Amino acid sequence: MSRVKKTRKFAAVKRVIGQRDSRLKKNRDKDALEAKRKAKDDELVREIPQVSSSLFFKHNTALVPPYSVLVDTNFLSHTVQHKLDLLPTMMDCLYAKCTPIITSCVMAELEKLGPRYRIALRIARDERWERLLCAHSGAYADDCLVDRVQKHRIYIVATNDRDLKRRIRKVPGVPIMSVARGR
Repeated sequence: MSRVKKTRKFAAVKRVIGQRDSRLKKNRDKDALEAKRKAKDDELVREIPQVSSSLFFKHNTALVPPYSVLVDTNFLSHTVQHKLDLLPTMMDCLYAKCTPIITSCVMAELEKLGPRYRIALRIARDERWERLLCAHSGAYADDCLVDRVQKHRIYIVATNDRDLKRRIRKVPGVPIMSVARGR
């Protein structure tokens, strides 16, 4: 009988458990902590903002004539482009008396735009419009208007800016006015 030759295994080494192996106790503890943190982060945090008492089924009862209209830079430039008078067209649209309000941020934005918007700036500087001074320094005019509208829902926002309209639509009870095709 012949003997079966056994082949020798080359480079046969004992397997060693790596430092990051999930079978080690310290790694299991780490995985458990990460799972808890992830579960905690995945929990849906609901923040329901305090709704104004003037909102009744999303109808703002605080809006009464004379209407306070916050005017944006874009709205002023569009009224100039379409050759519309600011106050008469607002009153025709709302069928009531209104007071256009221009914030200091909007004035600063118009001044930054330069000579191309000089007519809109001249209209904005008119003494008939009400001025609102902003407490913050150097803010973007759209952020200023959205912040003011969220705090006090007694304004109508006059703008033609798509992004600003989108942001204001998220605030319940705030109407938006815009210039369209010379109207």
